[in-house]
Amino acid sequence: MKLRTKFGAFGGIYIPEMMVAAMEDVEKAFIRCRKDRNFNNKLSGLLRDYAGRPSPLYLAENFSRDIGCKVYFKREDLLHTGAHKINNTLGQVMLAKQMGKKEIIAETGAGQHGVATAVVCALFGLSLKVFMGAKDIERQKPNVYRMQLCGAEVVPVTAGSQTLKDAVNAALRYFLGRVDTCYYVLGSVVGPHPYPMMVQHFQKVIGNEARRQILAREGRLPTHVIACVGGGSNAIGIFDAFLRDKVRLIGVEAGGNGKKHGKTLSQGEVGIFQGSKSYVLQNKDGQIEEAHSISAGLDYPGVGPVHSFLKESKRAMYTSATDKEALHAFHYLSRKEGIFPALESSHAIAFVLRNRKMFSSNDILLISLSGRGDKDINQVLSFGK
Repeated sequence: MKLRTKFGAFGGIYIPEMMVAAMEDVEKAFIRCRKDRNFNNKLSGLLRDYAGRPSPLYLAENFSRDIGCKVYFKREDLLHTGAHKINNTLGQVMLAKQMGKKEIIAETGAGQHGVATAVVCALFGLSLKVFMGAKDIERQKPNVYRMQLCGAEVVPVTAGSQTLKDAVNAALRYFLGRVDTCYYVLGSVVGPHPYPMMVQHFQKVIGNEARRQILAREGRLPTHVIACVGGGSNAIGIFDAFLRDKVRLIGVEAGGNGKKHGKTLSQGEVGIFQGSKSYVLQNKDGQIEEAHSISAGLDYPGVGPVHSFLKESKRAMYTSATDKEALHAFHYLSRKEGIFPALESSHAIAFVLRNRKMFSSNDILLISLSGRGDKDINQVLSFGK
């Protein structure tokens, strides 16, 4: 049995021929493991006892009073390593172990995926190289040190914009020369098949939990589910459980600084990028443009094919928040709820603050707090209040 390779017209496998067999091996191993009771039991146990699932569903009463309706946060920021990324890295590193791979590589932007991969590789005794843009290394020093504490080698990428896009390119080039012995733990629902489908599978635990929790608390589903979108793993993780419900799904991209942005779904075009077909930021000649965000996790000029499909089918709405709005949201939530949101998650909060008039008193908002903002304190300080 093979998995479907596309989400509507998006997705697919656009890779060098020498990588095809490796991707087929990953697909076969994933199909095997997701049906394997022992694999799933071990993964569930680690998600519970190591990562800290289920993550809480928190009613933000102060925020709710300001907005005029109930606002719930799905607290992925409280997981081990401080973000949703560990849901996926546990699954993929276990898969790599089953495949007999000895070397793991990963890319990272904000550092959260790198840290999550590093702790899991330490747990399983596997070597790890993390490719990270030199610009991101500078603005995410605490996460770089955390990766190194776990024994990972952090490889600076000095090409291009020195951010997430270039880290992915470098990781793919490294993987291309070592497909027989190396496993690439891709951190989002991007790249060639089977990664988008596989990462969605490992992240859908977010939405499955949130759906059960909100029904237990409110006796009904939320009216809106809101999440930030870079590559899109946390957003599809929480959207997945509500795709068949009459719930409005809203993804918030990086609006940037007025000159540069990461509004891939809002202003991008359909193209081929890093192994799949999706919306991308590109110029009239088809060359990929540089994305920008105050958040190292959102300055990516592509997006997962599943989000491209949800946009085209009008199942989800995609909008953006600027750097300035995200900074304001970071300070706002810190003061109002005593929660330091990651700058990525701050974009989702910023959307709600800017659009509070669109919500009625009967609405229930469910926001994914994809990560915590400890990693961003120095970045926030550099911009002031």
